[in-house]
Amino acid sequence: MNAAPLPFRQAHVLGAGLMGRLVALTLARAGCEVSVHDAGGPEADQAAARVAAAMLAPLAESAVAPPALVRMGLHSLARWPQLLAVLPQPVFFQQAGTLIVWHRQDAAEAERLAGTLRRTQASVDGLPPMQALDAPALAALEPALTGRFMRGWWLPGEGQLDNRGLLDALRAALEADTRVTLHWHSPRSPDDFAPGPDARVIDCRGLGARTEWPQLRGVRGEVIRVHAPDVELHRPTRLVHPRYPLYIAPKPDHLFVIGATEIESQDLSPASVRSTMELLSAAYAVHPGFGEARIVEIATQCRPTLPDNRPALRWRRPRVLQINGLYRHGFMIAPALLDAAWQCLADDAPTLARDFEIDIDTDLRCGDEETET
Repeated sequence: MNAAPLPFRQAHVLGAGLMGRLVALTLARAGCEVSVHDAGGPEADQAAARVAAAMLAPLAESAVAPPALVRMGLHSLARWPQLLAVLPQPVFFQQAGTLIVWHRQDAAEAERLAGTLRRTQASVDGLPPMQALDAPALAALEPALTGRFMRGWWLPGEGQLDNRGLLDALRAALEADTRVTLHWHSPRSPDDFAPGPDARVIDCRGLGARTEWPQLRGVRGEVIRVHAPDVELHRPTRLVHPRYPLYIAPKPDHLFVIGATEIESQDLSPASVRSTMELLSAAYAVHPGFGEARIVEIATQCRPTLPDNRPALRWRRPRVLQINGLYRHGFMIAPALLDAAWQCLADDAPTLARDFEIDIDTDLRCGDEETET
């Protein structure tokens, strides 16, 4: 990917969350001089990507995602190993599939979910077939759950990575690249720049772009990180539930990321007692070892979301490209969105944008400021 040459040699990247860091590093390694401006610091403390489980689960996410996003997820699963391989420090990446389990009283809800997943498999090429598990097969796949669930589904090929490890590795790569200038605590907007023919502005600010993109809204998520030495899970596990689809993502050193909540709100206050108790009690219902876990962090963040819950590429004006709307699917679709954006920046045919059903108007891609309407 990214073989097409770029028609410019300078770039200003606004926002240094997941998308901004990927874009900036890709441009720099293509020979561009890149300046990066972010309202926060190098730890990405204001980025939605920092508060995430970073699961790469296109079929599992089809419970709430349309087929176009599933195709983006499949594309990204193939691209992540390539992107990680060139980073200066290792990043935890796993592709051991997703396990879906449920308690007996939620069997009807589980069957409804299975119907959705089957329809997705019928409409999207390239998805490995999900596998039904009885109790012995489930115990063989995840011995720690022996006797706790009678049935389950395994979605092979799906994966996860360490979101914070990735953000740190991308930052280290940017810091080491002499073509990159990093400006932390430096909020900027596209209107602060007037790029000439040899420059582009790429706006990856997420909710920071609401002034220029008023359709953006925040969708609040709450994530708990716990250290649970008594729990052995080898892949992301999802618990079917009538109110919230709990997920547990095991990271290295017995660290687990637990989440489920999705609230239409831009509130960034701490997590409520109710949601915290629901998340932790559901995790305990999956494995009693979580009862002795130690809470490392309870974090909240709002994900940038557009009205249709899909990502978008938009030329705000000539030479100013906006990338936004990753919603809850950021890590799952980021490489696909990166490659689609590259085609736009390279003045190439936007074949990936069409494949992923991303609307983009190419009329404003380049041109003189005087010709804008």
